[in-house]
Amino acid sequence: MSQFFEVHPDNPQARLLKQAAQLLHKGGVLAVPTDSSYALVCHLDDKAAADRLRRIRGVDDKHHLTLLCRDLSELASYARVDNRQYRLLKLGTPGAYTFVLEASKEVPRRVSHPSRKTIGLRVPEHRALQELLALHGGPLLATTLIPPDDTEPLNDAHEIRERFEHELAGVIDAGACPLAPTTVIDLTPMDSGDEPAVLREGAGPLSALGL
Repeated sequence: MSQFFEVHPDNPQARLLKQAAQLLHKGGVLAVPTDSSYALVCHLDDKAAADRLRRIRGVDDKHHLTLLCRDLSELASYARVDNRQYRLLKLGTPGAYTFVLEASKEVPRRVSHPSRKTIGLRVPEHRALQELLALHGGPLLATTLIPPDDTEPLNDAHEIRERFEHELAGVIDAGACPLAPTTVIDLTPMDSGDEPAVLREGAGPLSALGL
């Protein structure tokens, strides 16, 4: 049965988040709140955990996974970023944006897009998740928690635990989070001088990025 961590949304208990971080280091997949919706997360360098995350989500290796990073400097070490791209990233982090960029050599090839060698990256604006990332000591591999046969993400921690109690190592409950997905922007066209491509308009306003 998955462990259930009920933490305060503004002042999350470090003791509980340390226990959750330990589960990640042991290869567990967690359900965590973000500033858009609940997500499944696991250790970036654990192949078995990444395979389990994909299996729970019901997606194959062509599905873009996302790296959740603590800050912009960490994000930039996992992607190839030029000056124009960096200015846009600075406007959208932290926040409800996912940026698609060319993955750097720091990203295992098995988690980047198999043909494009790209990866989605974001810096969430969520206190409990930020502290979990700090305790974990690096980015987390993530995907939105949408059950295989559903079209909408789950948003209730108790329902998540009930539905996935035998597949998840733990669930972090910091109260309900928004149900709006992130705004997804592909920055790779900028590599050849083109404008960024908006793949999905969601919680992050395009106007904040000047788009």
